[in-house]
Amino acid sequence: MNIDLLLTNFTNPTLLFFILGIIAVMVKSDLDIPESSFKFISLYLLFSIGFKGGQELAHHDFNAGVLYSILFGIAIAAVIPIYSFFILKRKLSVANAGAIAASYGSVSAVTFVAASSFLETVKLSFSGHMVAVMAIMEVPAIIVGVLLMMRFETKTKESSSLSGIIKHSLTNGSVLMLVGSLLIGFLSDGKQAVDIQHFTTDIFKGFLAIFLLKMGMTTASRFNAFLSHGRFSFLFALLMPLFNGILVAIISGFVTPDLGDRFIFSVLASSASYIAVPAAMKLAAPQADPGLYVPMALGVTFPMNIIIGMPIYFFVIQTFS
Repeated sequence: MNIDLLLTNFTNPTLLFFILGIIAVMVKSDLDIPESSFKFISLYLLFSIGFKGGQELAHHDFNAGVLYSILFGIAIAAVIPIYSFFILKRKLSVANAGAIAASYGSVSAVTFVAASSFLETVKLSFSGHMVAVMAIMEVPAIIVGVLLMMRFETKTKESSSLSGIIKHSLTNGSVLMLVGSLLIGFLSDGKQAVDIQHFTTDIFKGFLAIFLLKMGMTTASRFNAFLSHGRFSFLFALLMPLFNGILVAIISGFVTPDLGDRFIFSVLASSASYIAVPAAMKLAAPQADPGLYVPMALGVTFPMNIIIGMPIYFFVIQTFS
């Protein structure tokens, strides 16, 4: 593996701000970011990703390659929860296994943002339709996770119909902002879209750094509660994403030759949702413990992907290209 690439990732300012957030909690600093400001930054990041992706998508013809990418993304999001569930069910309750499986089949928009930043450091880009792929991948994993819980857990809340879960997933604020911005970017006139380019592009990394500062603080504050669940959950959150990312890094070569797109596929497969899935699970499986599946995604998988996962996936893609 390229040591320079690994060092570049470690010295990425956005990652360093994430580490600063962890340190702030460890030293019991009074540093804080108001929840209203954090919510605005979250919405801004989703808006910027979606809008830029829509603009890119507007300049692409909807060809077989785009269709294959969408179908491949759906397949990833549907299959990962299945084998994850049966692994998790050996040690955890059906509700917790289903919620965690859905989290790891779904995707993290923030990890996607970090992946796009990583590609910039290695002078690569990805296709605009990959934003659409990311948005689409949110839903199948949630559906599969709920179906598995319905199949194996008789105590699952009967009023949580599948149609209700799907509707809740689609109307979740993060998903709606992402998909809505994607459509607006796709429909917007290219010349007029230039007028907001400074807002969608130039300040993006600054907001990302502040966002990751807050994420580091959140991770550190929840980690002790998560550790009480034992080593199994920690190892799953560490090793399963690596397995998913490396596997997809290899097989994505059969879907597209584009290195940037393959890298994005790998990151999406290895990431875990800590926004859309927890919101859906509150309705679908209230008995599932968010103190378990949220810290797994946020406290272990997210930093693992940023620090060591992305360089590994990129190395695998280069090796199998």
